[in-house]
Amino acid sequence: MTDSIYVPEMARLVDVRQMTTAEKLFTIELPGGRNLGHDPGQFVMVSMLGVGEAPISITSSPSRSNGVFELCVRKVGDVTNAMHALQPGAKLGIRGPFGHGFPIEKMRGKDVLFAPGGLGLAPLRSLINQVLDERGTFGRVIILYGARRPEELLFKDELDQWVARDDVECRVTVDRGDEMWDGHVGVITTLFPKVTINPRNTVAVTCGPPIMYRFVLMELLGKGIPETQIYLSLERRMKCGVGKCGHCQINSMYCCQEGPVFTYAQIKGVEEAL
Repeated sequence: MTDSIYVPEMARLVDVRQMTTAEKLFTIELPGGRNLGHDPGQFVMVSMLGVGEAPISITSSPSRSNGVFELCVRKVGDVTNAMHALQPGAKLGIRGPFGHGFPIEKMRGKDVLFAPGGLGLAPLRSLINQVLDERGTFGRVIILYGARRPEELLFKDELDQWVARDDVECRVTVDRGDEMWDGHVGVITTLFPKVTINPRNTVAVTCGPPIMYRFVLMELLGKGIPETQIYLSLERRMKCGVGKCGHCQINSMYCCQEGPVFTYAQIKGVEEAL
């Protein structure tokens, strides 16, 4: 990171991989191959010179840095459209990492239930892979992942690996299947009745579209998981990344500084603002 939190550092695009029609996976190297030094759940501000800047969650795990980090980017605006046009070798500006990530030290020794929806798998993948790399220090690992359609599923190769593992309980669903889909069909909440948990020893982590949170939270709370053991990743209109512009404010909270990871106990009562 540069001496100033406001000045981007020019990084090199090492690889680009098409994941879906809307998402690409970018592998990025900082000058000198220096590790980003992030925690799972943090984000960076990505600059496209002459276009603008946007916050992007870091999808790669700190335990798998190797001098590069990964961003899963959906093409939705000026900055992300410009990123999708890049080829390996291109330069782009990076500020960060910023924000508070997942407190993995509080999760060790506990069962961990992940409930990502759609693009919400991108930030949770960072934590999932770190948990799997330290598998012996956690209890059960349960992954419940939902997407709208089969072609929108992210990280399909890793999903297959997680499903095949004996020490991971991974279930995948889509809202609407197609003629090739032979898996579960239904919204993500239809997966919850298929798992039983010990609520006092379970930490739950969720990320996805705002409409999903209300129903996933109902399921998690209905299973008796304490509000302080439910973690959400909220990326609410972040713009500067350092708490100066106010774009990401929810009531008195700034997502970029106090989050983007919160416990449900912290944000309870502000769901309507998500």
